[in-house]
Amino acid sequence: MKSFLAFVRKEFIHVWRDRKSLLILLGMPAAMVLIFGFALSDEVKESNIYILDYAQDQASHQLAERFENSRYFKLRGYLQSPKEIDRVFRENKARLTIIFPRNFYKDLMHQNKAQIQLISDASDANTANTVSNYASNIILDYQREQYPAEVNLPLQIQIRTQMLYNPLLESAYNFVPGVITLVLILLSAMMTSVAIVKEKEVGTMELVLVSPTEPLMMILSKMMPYLLLSFVDVLIILFLSRFVLGVPVHGSLILLLMVCVLYITTALALGLLISTITNSQQVAMFISLVGLLMPSLIFSGFMFPLENMPLGLQYMSNLFPTRWFFIIVQSIMIKGLGISSIWKEILILAFMTFALIGLSLRNFKVRLG
Repeated sequence: MKSFLAFVRKEFIHVWRDRKSLLILLGMPAAMVLIFGFALSDEVKESNIYILDYAQDQASHQLAERFENSRYFKLRGYLQSPKEIDRVFRENKARLTIIFPRNFYKDLMHQNKAQIQLISDASDANTANTVSNYASNIILDYQREQYPAEVNLPLQIQIRTQMLYNPLLESAYNFVPGVITLVLILLSAMMTSVAIVKEKEVGTMELVLVSPTEPLMMILSKMMPYLLLSFVDVLIILFLSRFVLGVPVHGSLILLLMVCVLYITTALALGLLISTITNSQQVAMFISLVGLLMPSLIFSGFMFPLENMPLGLQYMSNLFPTRWFFIIVQSIMIKGLGISSIWKEILILAFMTFALIGLSLRNFKVRLG
């Protein structure tokens, strides 16, 4: 035990002396939370719109005012002819144009129906669809006010929508669990991926190998400093998400922290496995960053729904710990669920952790050459 504690102390000293790596470990999580929380969002706000109003009546003016007062749109002006629609789109001045036909209010009041044309810039299909949905909702709200519930219209269907867990549809509720998932695996794997190979390059591996410490103790001693620093990263992320982004932890905080420790251990074991199969720090860093970034991003379900992927890729996603941890964090933080709902995912992460540590031990060479 004394030799193990000595190795742990040595690793802490190495980490403390490497101030650049320490800055990355503690500074990157805060930066990523703030960037994802404020810069990246599912919402599309203040989209530039133009209106071509042939009607010039009460209804068109009321709807135009609603668009102008909406936080999702910014009314840039009125067009005078259809030719100007193509111009504002070509010059990237508008995401949406709205056309009110002649006799709009008259048709609405006397015939109980009227048409409005929405023209979107679909070069970005997702944004165009989102902006069109926002505009349609504003128009539907106006229509409901004109036709209250007591008015009997033929085949009228009322739709009532309820959003669970995130009623305001705040994008931070999705980004915070995703940031925790990506930051922990990238930083933890990156730091430990150079732990063993660095000893080889600087020539201190011989001293490590002649010590009486078992290989398992050597591997665990290299994990301890990064386990503590990664746990501090978790606390930083949770603090910023709660008090800056307004994303609370609805479930058990203790359970969340315990699962984070398990996931950090999984990521550290993955990094150590990379370190045992490489012979240079550059190769280890390349594998841990480039090799893990894209698969972790794609197969976590954070940015891209797994259900939309081909069946083969869905099966492949089961091999990545990011998928299971993202489910766990969302379940605890956002849905407020307990261990009875996520025990399967926890067992999968635990199995991955032991498997990665076992592979690291198998590849750890007790002799040089």
